[in-house]
Amino acid sequence: MNLLIASVPIVEKLSYLGPEIVLFVATVVVMVLGLSPNHGVRRSCAGVSIVALVIAGVMSAWLPTPPHSLLPNLMPFAKMLVAAVGVLLVMALSGTVDREYESSLGRGGVFDGLRSTRGEFYAFILFSLTGLMLCASADDLIWLFLALELVSLPTYVMVSISTSGTRSQEAGIKYFFLGALGAAFFLYGFAMLYGATGTTMLFGDGVTPGIAEVLANNVATNGNIGGIALVGVVMSIVGVSFKIAAVPMHFYTADVYEGAASSVSAFLAFVPKAAGFISLMLLLSVVGWGYGGENSSLPEVLRVLLWVMAVMTMTVGNVLALLQTNVKRVLAYSSIAHSGYMLVGLIAGPGASGAPLSQNGLAATLFYLLCYGFMNLGTFAVLSCLERRPGEEIETFEDLRGLCRSYPILGWCMVICSLSLLGLPPLLGFAGKFYLFTSAISAGEIALVVIMGLNSAVAAFYYLRLAGAPLLEKSAGDEVSGCPYRSRGIAAALSAASVVALLPFAGRLMSASDKAATIRSPHAVAAVEPNAAK
Repeated sequence: MNLLIASVPIVEKLSYLGPEIVLFVATVVVMVLGLSPNHGVRRSCAGVSIVALVIAGVMSAWLPTPPHSLLPNLMPFAKMLVAAVGVLLVMALSGTVDREYESSLGRGGVFDGLRSTRGEFYAFILFSLTGLMLCASADDLIWLFLALELVSLPTYVMVSISTSGTRSQEAGIKYFFLGALGAAFFLYGFAMLYGATGTTMLFGDGVTPGIAEVLANNVATNGNIGGIALVGVVMSIVGVSFKIAAVPMHFYTADVYEGAASSVSAFLAFVPKAAGFISLMLLLSVVGWGYGGENSSLPEVLRVLLWVMAVMTMTVGNVLALLQTNVKRVLAYSSIAHSGYMLVGLIAGPGASGAPLSQNGLAATLFYLLCYGFMNLGTFAVLSCLERRPGEEIETFEDLRGLCRSYPILGWCMVICSLSLLGLPPLLGFAGKFYLFTSAISAGEIALVVIMGLNSAVAAFYYLRLAGAPLLEKSAGDEVSGCPYRSRGIAAALSAASVVALLPFAGRLMSASDKAATIRSPHAVAAVEPNAAK
């Protein structure tokens, strides 16, 4: 009987982890394929990764709904989003490592498995994407911590080996040490949450109460969640802000993005950011949104903290982006600013029960994360497609001049994705910002809406500069040439096409985001019948 009781939760959790299991198997496979002396076998690492992501995405659409969760529909939506963007990321990352080594083998060199890093690199990609999916599956603080670290740890190595120069190694060291600082912050916050509630489970299982139920009872009894729990949540938010590159944990962003290869910067701009926002939704859902009645909003201290973070993040990001001449640094500070925009959705919250989907701030954040994944990837993919000499990617606005004439497809991809990041209609980024604005207005955050509007106006300067250089200016010369990896150009083209083609489906995508962001009361979670075997 004890074995039966113990096995039921394991079997139940495994039913949610099918996509992650597929990616783990693929990770093992690509590590073995990368050590093959046959060049064709080594090249198959990318194909195997893409096939695994497609299978994982299809499986995610059929995942069961967790019975004990405040965000029961978040998991399938988040995993399908990860798989969709992940496929384009793998395509953009083609040829990032081992370019010189593979060239030497083509000239008659002898294969040495110790020098080949292709298999490990694709394994790191899949490990990080697996960690991102595990964040969406998390129902426990320990699980969430391990998932966040699985997202981050591979990226430290990816940054360090992404180029043959020393800049990427310097960027990797900076990223690692600041990442360790962020991890220490949110791990200490998790420890305080455990100390305040006596459990690491985010949500109860119908028998044992979780953090959400304990804090809900504290609110009902004392009118607040308690001092230790509040400090724990604040520490956790500050730590997780490293993942989303939000103030005050944003300092690494520009140096790391500039030092890493453009395709790896695209990976950093989406994967850790998505993990951070999913984690913030899970953490904040246990401290206020699901309580119902007058206590359905976040504690005022947390609302003020998020408000200040949002304002500072979008303002610092946009102002510093104005001062840059390096395109990768511009996109790095742009990434910071977009984190500030998405924090607005968290401040707006899930909205009232039965309210229109345009008033759901969490849905707006998820939808904007989807938009950002495609349009930001398109800009970095264009940069990765062009180089001044083999292995040296373009980085300056001078390199982008006249791109629409010399490389029309890449030039127009840069124009479309840059204008979408600005939020210009009729592109997908406009729909993303529209829902963020409407959710904040419905929540009464008028001052925040004004600040967000002003920041969007400031951002217009450097986004129009990004779009104008390839479209309106004449080429400075013939120094820029295309790289030999076609999949990068395909990733850029698909990203730009998504920015245009998905706009007619924005309403449906927002409806899916609204369903994924539906909050269920802790009391309703506790009322779910426990498993019969228990």
